[in-house]
Amino acid sequence: MLITHRGLSGPAILQMSSYWQPGESVTVDLAPDLNVLAPLLARNARRDASAAANAIRAVLPARMAERWVVLHELVDWTNASLAKMEQHIHEWHLTPAGTEGYAKAEVTVGGVDTAELDAKTMQSRKVPGLYFIGEVVDVTGWLGGYNFQWAWASGVSAGQSA
Repeated sequence: MLITHRGLSGPAILQMSSYWQPGESVTVDLAPDLNVLAPLLARNARRDASAAANAIRAVLPARMAERWVVLHELVDWTNASLAKMEQHIHEWHLTPAGTEGYAKAEVTVGGVDTAELDAKTMQSRKVPGLYFIGEVVDVTGWLGGYNFQWAWASGVSAGQSA
């Protein structure tokens, strides 16, 4: 996940955006499999906003860590309160304001319904001799080259059948 001046980005966020609908909230685990605030639970550890920010800086950029502590300010520094702050790090609920739009899209959803095509030839079931391949078909792959693979494979199928 990348934290940019415009919001969140990076492969994880781009992948998640394929499933997100405007107005829906999402939950992000900012530190999977880590106990970020463990240093504050050690015997005789300092427990204050500065110590919490230092611990959170291990997983978040410094300014975000500092802001995180301010936004999730603890009334007391008990184990229960620290556990609640830890939970917030692993269950960050947010509602995106939107996306960067079609101009910045890596992958789009939608297109010709696969039910309208012969799966082996990619030929239209309604218009003989008309073939659809690649991203014009409603097939959305994960990031990492899957859409390229789909484009090439569907193109080969259509080309061999035409």
